[in-house]
Amino acid sequence: MEVLNRFLVKVVVQIVNPLILLLAASAFVVFLWGVFEFVAHAGDETKRTEGKKAILWGLVGLVVIFGAYGIINIALGTFSLPPIQRITSP
Repeated sequence: MEVLNRFLVKVVVQIVNPLILLLAASAFVVFLWGVFEFVAHAGDETKRTEGKKAILWGLVGLVVIFGAYGIINIALGTFSLPPIQRITSP
């Protein structure tokens, strides 16, 4: 059981955490791109609409990503499980 636990911790630390960071960064870039489109093309209504959509989807992505992260931490605290941290070799 200890081997499985160490494997799962390594998977979370090496794969899941960087993946969450990458998704959050891409959602933030989408949000910033929407703000840029909205401001840069203030006279063109279609570009402003595209900018509004990008802002909305960027914010939705950020809320979903950080919401899932928060729910996971609440579940870990509820069931008295330790937070997953990097394993240092002895």
